[in-house]
Amino acid sequence: MIRGIGCLLSGFRHLLGNAELRVILWRILILLAVLMLILGVGVYELSQYLAGRFIPTGDAWYVDILAWLSWLFSLLLALAVGLVSYVMLGSIVSAPWLDALAERVENGAVTTRHELWWRTVMSSIANALMPLVQFVPYAVLSMLLLLVPVYGTVVASVLWAYAGLQLLAFEFMDTPASRRNWRWTERKAAMDKNRWFYLGFAGLASFLLLIPLLNLLVLPAAVVGLSQYMLDHDSKLKIAEGA
Repeated sequence: MIRGIGCLLSGFRHLLGNAELRVILWRILILLAVLMLILGVGVYELSQYLAGRFIPTGDAWYVDILAWLSWLFSLLLALAVGLVSYVMLGSIVSAPWLDALAERVENGAVTTRHELWWRTVMSSIANALMPLVQFVPYAVLSMLLLLVPVYGTVVASVLWAYAGLQLLAFEFMDTPASRRNWRWTERKAAMDKNRWFYLGFAGLASFLLLIPLLNLLVLPAAVVGLSQYMLDHDSKLKIAEGA
């Protein structure tokens, strides 16, 4: 987990310390700012709606506790939807610049394999949909746990936060993974092997996405950090194979 946190911080350092990377960064900041503003309003409205749906009423002694826990779950739910939407849409609208950032970091060390167009399309669809499909069971279980008084809401909030971080991690790895033509199975294998790394990475990224202005740098810094991480990993594999 500490390595994941360090990887994102390293991404910030390289992004802001390298003149070539900064030139690309300035081109996408306004676009990301507009997207963040729109989704910020959406998250607020969604949290208010969910709070109205989930917060219980009554005179029982535990109602206040349930109300607070329900408000917390509603906030986590709205934030998870907002953060994932921002990273997903931000990756789409700024894809050419994010790819340029990754290319600068890799400095020609990664050669993208060209495949038949229909395989590329099918792979792209799977890469986008499979993380969401994997997220669904967590979402359903979280909703069912809300039916259990007090403890159910606590467990649901933890489970939702975990699932949200895992989904974010898949979204953050998309650009460097796509440059390597990783399909869903390869992405999932990387997640399973380095789960705590990616959870630490996504956890810090989620926190920083809540900080105004700094949140605009998170997506580009994540691409830079993970590109460098995967590049170092590729180098170690080549050395190991050569040995």
